[in-house]
Amino acid sequence: MILGLDVSTSITGATVIDDKGNVVCCEAWDTRKLKNFFDKAAYIKSCLEDVRVEFPITKIVIEQSLQMFRAGFSSAKTLTLLSKFNGVVSWMCYDLFEIEPEYISASSARKQAGITIPRGSKSKEVVLEYVSNDIQNFQYELTKAGNPKAGTYDRADSIILAKAAFLKS
Repeated sequence: MILGLDVSTSITGATVIDDKGNVVCCEAWDTRKLKNFFDKAAYIKSCLEDVRVEFPITKIVIEQSLQMFRAGFSSAKTLTLLSKFNGVVSWMCYDLFEIEPEYISASSARKQAGITIPRGSKSKEVVLEYVSNDIQNFQYELTKAGNPKAGTYDRADSIILAKAAFLKS
C-alpha cells in the first residue's frame, strides 16, 4: 500500500492507496489550532502511527518542498518553515515505517496522473475536479460562500501524489 502525503504546517493531506490503485483512506490532518511547531509535529506523528497500525504501507511519497521564490507566493520564512516541517515528517515516516520516503513535485505528480492544467486555470481547482470525477466516494463539503472546506485541496493533492507513485511502480 502507498501513503501519499501533502505536508503542510496548517493541514496535511494523507491518502492510502491499495495494491490495485483504490483509495482506501483519505484524510486531512488539521494542525491550524496548534501554535507550536513541536505540537504540530507530535499530532502528525500520532496520525502516522494510526496509519501504521491500520495499513501495511510499503511505499511513502511526499510532495517535494518548494525550492524557489515566486512573486506573490511564500516568503523565505514560510519556505524555510515548510522545508523544516517536511523534513521532520519525512524522518517520522522513516522512523515509524522503516521506509525511506520518495519525493515528487506537485507538477510531476499531476503529469504522471494525466492531469493538465489549462492556461489561466488554478491548479488546485483542476485537481479537485479531476479527483471528484475520477475517485469513487471522494466527497467534500462547501463553505457558505461556496468554496471547498479547509482540507479538501490537501486531500485531493495527497491522492494525486499517491496515484502518481502507484502508476510509477
